[in-house]
Amino acid sequence: MNTLVITLIGLLIPLTNSHPEPDRPPNIILVMADDLGVAELGCTGSTRIRTPNIDALRAKGMLFTNAYSGSTVCAPSRCTLLTGRHTGHAQVRDNYEQRNYAASPETPDVERIDAWTTPPAPAGRWGGQLALDEGTETLARALRRDGYATCGVGKWGLGGPGSVGHPNRQGFDHWFGYLCQRNAHNYYPTHLDRNGRRVDLEGNDRGLTGDEYATDLMADEAVDFVRRHADEPFFLYYATPVPHLALQVPDDSLAEYQGLWDDPPYEGGKGYLPHPEPRATYAAMVTRFDRDLGRLFKTLEELGIADETIILVTSDNGSTFDLGGYDPGFFDGTGGLRGAKTWLHEGGVRVPLIVTWPGRIESGATSDLPVANWDFFPTLLAMADGRTDATLDGIDFSAVLLDEGEAPEREGLYWEYHSRGGMQAARLGDWKGLRVDAHGAPDAPIQLFDLKNDPAETTDLSAAHPEVVERIDAFMRASRETSRVPRWNFDPDERAAVESKTSTRRTWTGAGGDLSFSNPANWTGKGAIDLTDLSDVFVIDAPLLVLGERSGVPRLLLSGGRLEIESGTIMGDRFGLSGGTVVMRGGVLNRQFLSGTHLDLSGDGVLRLRGGAEPINRSTIAITGTEARIEFLAETPQEVIEKHLRKITVEGEPARAGVNVTLVPRGDGAILTVRKADA
Repeated sequence: MNTLVITLIGLLIPLTNSHPEPDRPPNIILVMADDLGVAELGCTGSTRIRTPNIDALRAKGMLFTNAYSGSTVCAPSRCTLLTGRHTGHAQVRDNYEQRNYAASPETPDVERIDAWTTPPAPAGRWGGQLALDEGTETLARALRRDGYATCGVGKWGLGGPGSVGHPNRQGFDHWFGYLCQRNAHNYYPTHLDRNGRRVDLEGNDRGLTGDEYATDLMADEAVDFVRRHADEPFFLYYATPVPHLALQVPDDSLAEYQGLWDDPPYEGGKGYLPHPEPRATYAAMVTRFDRDLGRLFKTLEELGIADETIILVTSDNGSTFDLGGYDPGFFDGTGGLRGAKTWLHEGGVRVPLIVTWPGRIESGATSDLPVANWDFFPTLLAMADGRTDATLDGIDFSAVLLDEGEAPEREGLYWEYHSRGGMQAARLGDWKGLRVDAHGAPDAPIQLFDLKNDPAETTDLSAAHPEVVERIDAFMRASRETSRVPRWNFDPDERAAVESKTSTRRTWTGAGGDLSFSNPANWTGKGAIDLTDLSDVFVIDAPLLVLGERSGVPRLLLSGGRLEIESGTIMGDRFGLSGGTVVMRGGVLNRQFLSGTHLDLSGDGVLRLRGGAEPINRSTIAITGTEARIEFLAETPQEVIEKHLRKITVEGEPARAGVNVTLVPRGDGAILTVRKADA
């Protein structure tokens, strides 16, 4: 009887376990270095830089020998990676600077200062770059929807403080690091951002050295996040700023390389700090980054979750050029490929890519499949058994990673970039097409290279293969859509069409019941009004209007926008006006300064400038009406003559005191009027 019971129990056990609970989704750690060249790791060919932890990781997983970044500079590459959309469709297609905040962004009427001016302590903030749209489907948002804890550390570049592009508003539960790329040009910053709050770093003043090295803090934050979420699936986006310049590293890391090579000092310049040992410093920065990753990998082992974690290591673009102390000839970061960062040649977009998942991805494997970072979104989502309704440009190459088949077919890869005259590039099989100086010339010739036989792109074969050039040209045209940012379009007519579509003419109505410039109810037209980035045409035509009253209208940034003043008064002599075009046919405009603005002054329009240092900064004023005038409230007639007349024209002719303009003193300032012909 007992034997029978035991036998029955033995038969029941496999039945109860025949439908086990599904395995928990894998953790995902996506590491993106900054300006790390394709050949700057030990496992990818560097003989100068030691990266033992990344080399060990490579031995456990798959190395891709034809991996590409999403762009050749920071912000657009981060956009393509997180949204799965290449630069022909991406919201961000080049770096796009926003002005900094003189105080907390939430402060009413906060002043916006120059984008390259360090924000003042204790509450100033870096402005960041163009923000992702509200509700953008990012990889983090998709994974969080599927139950992942999400964290980003490092460098962001897709929206500054208080913007809809902040990481916490783009799918990340936790964020720590640099929001602004300019702030990341120093490893001893005065402050970083944690979940929207300024984190001051004592002992740092953005000098060559300081008390708190930013990437050490980021590594601490990443390890802490992993420990806190070891019992649930997590996504960690580790976007280190290394090895982007400036050249800075703590002494203990620098000591590992000191004296190894002849190391001529770098004297500084072009916005970058000097360093007495630039070669040793650059190598030490990468090795310290490798050490930080070693800490992270060790934590996974200690917690027993290494086998449950997918790790990717890549870079946002190719290595940089001869800038800021980096020595491209010495380090050969491109591995002999042509070009570098800011170019769409292979050296600017080819990057290292290592992917591991113990027990699932074969150790020591290599793939020559061409992949780009916009492929990560669909691939990782598939491996996490996630879902998205978003349109993605990437392919799911998980079958290649897991040795379960071939990757989906696609015609090719596409890039566009809008600095250096504008460029387009496409790879179709082994053919690479490149168009340069494309702004204003969308039909510029396409250079053609055979990457299989000429990976360094030394020989243009376009004349010998016109049929391939034609195919690439058609692919380029089909791969892009018009960008809403005018300058991110190649065709001048396309740019003009974008400007006309985005510049809806708005006229002041005052229907909002207040005098707020930013209240859309006070204007005709639809949509919110963001004072930091005005791109519409705003027309003020209300003779009795005093807009801003005592507080004044805050600083206005006309990002391609236009302000037309027919009548009425705009107060705000504590604030500036930047960018765009201002047309005054009447009324009064009170400002502290103009910066990067063109102003047409006619009718009986009055411009009052209170700034005493540089009230007309990189701006021009064209006076076309004899009744118009400029009132300088803090500069004498002589100061106006010496500093500003060259920035002013009258009926197309340079302003000259006593000839076509008259300057008379008033209090501490001066009044400039047009000198009439019979005067």
